[in-house]
Amino acid sequence: MLHDATTAVGKRAAFRAGLASGRLLRFPGAFNPLSAMLIARHGFEGVYVSGAVISADLGLPDIGLTTLSEVAGRAQQIARVTALPSLVDADTGFGEAMNVARTVQVLEDAGVAGMHIEDQVNPKRCGHLDGKDVVDRDTAVQRITAAVAARRDPGFVIAARTDAAAVAGVDEAIERAKAYADAGADLIFPEAIPDAAGFGRFRAAIDVPILANMTEFGKSKLLDAKTLENLGVNVVIYPVTLLRLAMHAAGEGLAEISSGGSQENLLNRMQHRRDLYDLLDYQAYSAFDTGICNFRT
Repeated sequence: MLHDATTAVGKRAAFRAGLASGRLLRFPGAFNPLSAMLIARHGFEGVYVSGAVISADLGLPDIGLTTLSEVAGRAQQIARVTALPSLVDADTGFGEAMNVARTVQVLEDAGVAGMHIEDQVNPKRCGHLDGKDVVDRDTAVQRITAAVAARRDPGFVIAARTDAAAVAGVDEAIERAKAYADAGADLIFPEAIPDAAGFGRFRAAIDVPILANMTEFGKSKLLDAKTLENLGVNVVIYPVTLLRLAMHAAGEGLAEISSGGSQENLLNRMQHRRDLYDLLDYQAYSAFDTGICNFRT
């Protein structure tokens, strides 16, 4: 009720245990706290907080316009409602080395289990669009070094994302990933890898856990969970899936109301009130209120 009872330290420990387990951890993207609760209800291992989703929710394109405060605020809202670990997209760390250090500590305070920072230039671009570029390798390593040095809780997971595969080729991306792991990254996120063979190359070259981004309509083939697990991938994210599903359904519903004048024909496509109240644990709030305010004047 109100906040999940699991501490941030406990969620970070669960994330690290999962990374060491050899199992594939599935992290769908939550676009708000309620969707994070639904992710937990369906038995997933974690929650992803996508920078693209936060941007879209604010009515902005994913081109580095969001601020640290906006991302940390949404991350805290999502992390508080579930026992699952949350992994947050911190873009390029909102600046250079000192900004990256502050980003780590602010997100630690938000209660998330980990974050990833990338090697794109500022302002960044969506990783599955053309026209992006990366900073030189030394600058990217400095970002990871700063993040690791700033971390106060050793359980907090720092992931390094490289966008170099689409810019300079998979070989360069692998070399960067090795350098980021040497700098202390706990998890490597190779972005826009086209197929299973590409992930296999990363798995063979990298000793630390790796993450696959299964975003729709992008540059990567959508691989199923069993395939990813067999490839040795440790984490898979589905960053925008829930938002896309929700917005498509909302658009169809608004079209029906606009053309037909009523939502009557949409009722069987809606979450029922009782299901919403069950997800929110409405009864627990009522019981708490009754137990405290049980006096009469």
